[in-house]
Amino acid sequence: MKKLLCFFILFITTDSFSQLYVSSGSCVYNKGTVFFVNKGIELNSNGNFYLRNEGQLLQGTGTITSTNKGSGTVSVFQEGTSDNYDYNYWCSPVGIASAAVGNDSFGITMLNQPTTVMASTPATMLAMNSYDGVSNPLQIAPYWIYKFLSSSAYSGWIQVGEATTIQSGEGFSMKGTSGTDATNVGETVVNNSGGDGAQRYDFRGKPNDGDITVNVVTGKYTLTGNPYPSALNVNKFLLDGSNLACTAIAYYWEQNKATNSHFLAQYQGGYGVYSPMGLNSTGAYVAATFNTYNSDGSPNAVAFSSGLLIERKYAPIGQGFMVKGDPLVPSGSITLKNSHREYYKESGALSQFERSSQPKSRETNNLSSIQNGNEPVSLLRLNTTFNSQFTKQIALAFLPEATDGVDRGIDALGASSISLPNDVYFFLANDRYVIQGINFDITKRIPLGVKATDNANFKFSLSTIENFDENQNIYLYDGEDGTYHDLKDQAYDVVLPTGIYNNRFEITFLNPTLNINETVKNNFVIFENNGNQMLTVSNPNLADVKSIALYDLTGKQIFNKVKLGVKESYQFSTNGLPESVYLVELFSTDKRKEVQKILISNARNE
Repeated sequence: MKKLLCFFILFITTDSFSQLYVSSGSCVYNKGTVFFVNKGIELNSNGNFYLRNEGQLLQGTGTITSTNKGSGTVSVFQEGTSDNYDYNYWCSPVGIASAAVGNDSFGITMLNQPTTVMASTPATMLAMNSYDGVSNPLQIAPYWIYKFLSSSAYSGWIQVGEATTIQSGEGFSMKGTSGTDATNVGETVVNNSGGDGAQRYDFRGKPNDGDITVNVVTGKYTLTGNPYPSALNVNKFLLDGSNLACTAIAYYWEQNKATNSHFLAQYQGGYGVYSPMGLNSTGAYVAATFNTYNSDGSPNAVAFSSGLLIERKYAPIGQGFMVKGDPLVPSGSITLKNSHREYYKESGALSQFERSSQPKSRETNNLSSIQNGNEPVSLLRLNTTFNSQFTKQIALAFLPEATDGVDRGIDALGASSISLPNDVYFFLANDRYVIQGINFDITKRIPLGVKATDNANFKFSLSTIENFDENQNIYLYDGEDGTYHDLKDQAYDVVLPTGIYNNRFEITFLNPTLNINETVKNNFVIFENNGNQMLTVSNPNLADVKSIALYDLTGKQIFNKVKLGVKESYQFSTNGLPESVYLVELFSTDKRKEVQKILISNARNE
């Protein structure tokens, strides 16, 4: 009867339940879909709820305080790094299963090794002086279980070990395992294939639900994450008006998988930076710079950029990340809520757990698969290599709502406050930003700050260009000699004496030193702003425009505007047009013609 009952509930998991009661000896089995419960869940002894093949559990937004209870468990899988030298940052979706009402604490003794589609074996805990985890049978090294509460220093790490004292909403670190586990439990891959594979863990306990409050301290970091057995919309969480105590930026640990050591001085890692940009935005992520570290945990020297393009809008089950208390706001708390939860599969284009597996890239994703109510960000990623050894990445984003000042949830500081020997950043509000957002204007000049030591060589180059006019020139201006360097054509190398240069370098989109013949392609700048559903044609040279027409790829004319005269810019609504590539055709009265492709994507969340 137990198997029959599970089989029956498998077919109704897409329905909505006001409350859920699972009696002793019964189970719910959800394979690859969403199960929604409006209120509380009661799982009696041996009454279990299995989430498999990216199945997720959501609960009602009207719930503020969790009413979940029972000694039965929710079982949900997640995979971390298979390398026992590398950390993942976690946040448990479950707590201790008990008759007590509400969320409860978690500990790694609650982790299990899956053996069949529903059965698991509790993981073995190694001695505290053992550092290397093992995949099969699953053995975890408690030595590496730490949480990080409201600190800006390495001393903020608090060793937890085997204790079940990790509160709901608190993140924790855990290193991976070595070896392989070829057990097939019905997921897309085996438990651990070794190499660049991942280690599967079975989280079993009472599901977290409702408002989960995490304390933050002004100017200090706190490790938190997604505390639910469903995806977390990180944009909704960071931009929630009740979470003003944090800076609305998330920081994700990345570690060089090729460096195998348990000694801190030999680590190579750093924090990637995620800016949400807006509720509907796909956000912007800047890859971590792999630093080396001193014995006190402070960065020692800048190493290479990981170069990873990891999608961060939807935090998958178990994902941990850092947030920072806003330096301008008194210490307080932030709250994770059911309204921040969404059913979004980790296999989707905008969700990824940071582990050994190859990250997704927007360059390899089908752009239309990213849309579906998500607005892609137009941005440039700039890489700077120091002395042909170390690389740092920063990003410039283009949003119509951005100002030239600091915008919450758009502009992002780097994770480290340590002044490095060589550095590049956006010099904004007298501080060092790794992400800056602006409202695009072809005449704007964006200052870059540079710090140099001992005649260092700096090589500036474009890493990626996303959803931005492919015909638009991008220059690096060097104020020392008044030169403009076309970054789309080649990198710019310069040797700098020791010093800080906050007024020498700028990113620009026009080069006024070129003669007229060289600036023909800059007579008009055609730009589709999908954020405000507007096609903009800039006319910096004030040419007399005869007509502007828009065509789809079948040749059908969408509109044709004539006798437009002389203006600095022309704007045309693209509201309601289907997502596709279109052609813009422009004629000037002096018989000049320009044709350009644009991508129109006006999909929005309702």
